[in-house]
Amino acid sequence: MTKPPKKTAAEKKGEYRRGTQKKTPKGPSARGAAARAANEKRGVPSVAKPKPPRERSVRDAESRDAAPRDKPVRDRSEAGSSKRRPKPQRSADAPPSKAGGTVKADREGPMRVQRALARAGVVSRREADQAVAEGRVQVNGAIATVGQVVDPFRDVIMLDGKPVITRVTSHTWIVLHKPAAVMTTRKDPEKRTTVFDLVDDVPGLVYVGRLDFMTEGVLLLTTDGRAAHALTHPSNEVERTYVATVRGDAVTAAKVARRGVQLEDGLVVPREVVAHPLGGRRWALEITIAEGKTHEVRRLCDALELEVERLVRTRFGPVRLGDLPSGGARALNSTEREVLDALMVGSK
Repeated sequence: MTKPPKKTAAEKKGEYRRGTQKKTPKGPSARGAAARAANEKRGVPSVAKPKPPRERSVRDAESRDAAPRDKPVRDRSEAGSSKRRPKPQRSADAPPSKAGGTVKADREGPMRVQRALARAGVVSRREADQAVAEGRVQVNGAIATVGQVVDPFRDVIMLDGKPVITRVTSHTWIVLHKPAAVMTTRKDPEKRTTVFDLVDDVPGLVYVGRLDFMTEGVLLLTTDGRAAHALTHPSNEVERTYVATVRGDAVTAAKVARRGVQLEDGLVVPREVVAHPLGGRRWALEITIAEGKTHEVRRLCDALELEVERLVRTRFGPVRLGDLPSGGARALNSTEREVLDALMVGSK
C-alpha cells in the first residue's frame, strides 16, 4: 500500500487559508489513551481521586458568618471619570456678578464733535456741549466750534489740553437685573443707589430704556449710543414684556386692554395680555408692549382699575431676564447679539 505523498508547508498553509484542511477531532491524545489502558490492566482507576473537603477553621467560620462589608462607592467626580462633572452652582451668599461683555464696533463715519466726546466716555453729551461752547475742546490744534463735524478715526481731539481717544473698536454690553428701589440714572441728587453702582465703571456707558424707581427686571447698558437710540426709538417697535402683580378684576381688564386703552398721551394697544391667577384676588398680568411711553404699564393698569403691587420687566427685545439674580449682571449671549445686530441693520 503506497502512502500518500506528504504535503508541503506551502500546501498546508493554503488549505488553512481556504478552510479546506481536515480538522482533527478534539479528544484525548494517543499517549494518554495508552497510559489509561495500561492502568486498567493493573486495576488502577483512570479517574483521579477527589480531594477530601477542607475542614473549616474557626477563623473561616467567623469570616463567613460575619455581615458583608459595604463596598466603597466610586466617586464619579474624580479625575478620569468618563461622566461630565456637574456644573458648580452659585452660592446664595455670593455677590452677584457685575461683569458684561464686549462686541466689535462698526466703524462710523464723521459726526459732531460733541457726540465724539460723549462716545469716548470722558464727558456726558450735555457736558460735551458746554465744553465746546467754553472753548475747551480742540480739533487738530484749533479750537472747536459748536456743531463742528469730525472724523473720530483721523482727527486729533483734545479736551482741556489732554488728548481724547475717540477711535472706538468695541462696545460694552451689560444685561442687568435691576432691583426695586434703584435709580436708573448716572447721578442721583438724593444719593440713592443707581444702576451704575451695580456694574463695573465703563466710560461712556448708558442705559437702554429707563425703568422706574420701584420697577424691577432686565435693563440693558451699553457704550454704543447709536444702538441705544435705535432700540428705544418708537419707530423700531422693540417689544418689552412686563409681569405686573395686581389686585382687581384682571380677567376683564385683560379683555379691555386687548381692544386698546386711551391714555393722556395716546392710545395704547398691547401686543399681548395674559392674566394668571395667583390666589387671594391677586393676579400676574403679563403685558407685551412696543410703544415705550413713560410709566406706560403702571398708567395702563391704573386706567384698568388694577392695583399694582409689583412690576417686573422680563424681556427687552431678544434679551430675557431668565434666572439672573437680582442685582446681577451678565454679557449678551450669541443669539441676543445676532438679533440686536439685525435690529441695528434694520434701523439704519
